[in-house]
Amino acid sequence: MTLHLTARPPQPAITPNQERPRERLLSHGAHSLTNAELLAIILRTGIRGRSAVALGQHLIHQFHGLRGLLSADANTLLGVTGLGQAKTCELLAINELSRRALQEELQHGHALDQPERVKLYCTASIGNRKIEHCMALYLDSQFRLIETEEVSRGTLTQASVYPREIVKSALRHHAAALILAHNHPSGVTEASQADLALTRHLKNALALVDIRLLDHLIVTPTQAISLAEQGQL
Repeated sequence: MTLHLTARPPQPAITPNQERPRERLLSHGAHSLTNAELLAIILRTGIRGRSAVALGQHLIHQFHGLRGLLSADANTLLGVTGLGQAKTCELLAINELSRRALQEELQHGHALDQPERVKLYCTASIGNRKIEHCMALYLDSQFRLIETEEVSRGTLTQASVYPREIVKSALRHHAAALILAHNHPSGVTEASQADLALTRHLKNALALVDIRLLDHLIVTPTQAISLAEQGQL
């Protein structure tokens, strides 16, 4: 019996745009992927009627960008359709790793030489908090980060910050300088009169023990404003 084999037509080559995100990342590097494709690798699976890439695009749109998504808290993420506990934990872990990477850079470099990294670090730490948080970055004589501490937590509109307690903490950490940062949940970056008064009082209190107040940052979900750069320190 003679078998007649029909040759299969040649298959078209897969172009980079047709490859799956993981294959494209390995073949062409992470820089070749869109934000939604990078998110798809993290999310791994989509939901009914929506691929992982489409889900990534939806999340970026819903949170008005990557920064909003990656700085959202657990309760907010768990309330999003398509994000269960596993995907929520993955996104929270990425944000925390990013924050710690910035912290490492500040611990090994000069904070005064990298003001944008300081702003990014503070934005990642408290930018999306729903109530006011105030944090202090304690620095050594080379302006390297020693420790970060939350110094107060307030209501939606104000936090109680006590310069005396910050001075005590600075002495405990043997700090030579510090940077203060607090968030405005309203998203308004303009310094209030209370912000300016606190800055003056803290600067004077620290000067009594020979510690410099280098800056006071006002943080929102999207940016951090430096009072030092505005000439208000």
